[in-house]
Amino acid sequence: MAEGYEGWDEYAPFYDWENARTLGRRDVPFWTKLALETAGPMLELGCGTGRIAVPLGKARKGIIGIDRSEEMLTRARRRLARNKLARRLTLIRGDIRHLPFPAGTFGAVIAPYGILQSLIRERDLAATLTAVHGALRPGGTFGLELVADLPSWEEYRKRISLKGWKGRKGGAHVTLVETVRQDRARRLTIFDQEFTERRGRKRRTCRFALTFRTLTVPQMVRRLEKAGFEVRALLGDYQGGPWDKRAEVWMILAQRPVS
Repeated sequence: MAEGYEGWDEYAPFYDWENARTLGRRDVPFWTKLALETAGPMLELGCGTGRIAVPLGKARKGIIGIDRSEEMLTRARRRLARNKLARRLTLIRGDIRHLPFPAGTFGAVIAPYGILQSLIRERDLAATLTAVHGALRPGGTFGLELVADLPSWEEYRKRISLKGWKGRKGGAHVTLVETVRQDRARRLTIFDQEFTERRGRKRRTCRFALTFRTLTVPQMVRRLEKAGFEVRALLGDYQGGPWDKRAEVWMILAQRPVS
């Protein structure tokens, strides 16, 4: 079985291009509001190219982003430099299963847009939840999002999912051909990605797979409670509406108990 972190270095050149056409910035105000309500440092797990971390750094200081992929972090550092946020945002390469911070460092830890679903083994998720619990201050908030209802995604082969221009004038035209596979016995959804860039007569194709674990909100709640968290809210949109099974957004807000 592949490791959950495999494929992300290869995905880095295309991550922002794809997300601009799918999720966009719809979740950014939610995490920004949480950041402004948090006292003390705030940590983002799997910060990637800085899509969330940079707006948080613009909103307040004391933001730290951690990611395993050096290719993703390279792009995040460029974004940080362009926005002159070196004093407000720190980027660290590391493993979210073993957070390199003293106990009780953070007022909040966030895991946006399904990053915990990249932990495809139960022991990896358990280790990460334990690490987050330890890194949080008593009373601190753990906010996470699950990609909604991955087990119900239709399987298909070689479908053109997206196409368009990447970059400004003189950039490349990109086509994403995607295959989705379900491994229901292991509760995994696998996305086989094929990105083709064309610049004039030149063509380059990059192929890789991303694997995600399929967990429901109740299943994640049980794991959070086992790790010592108290679940405060289940949300079904980025405006704070209540969650149900049909919601397009699955958000959980949990807390490390004060005592």
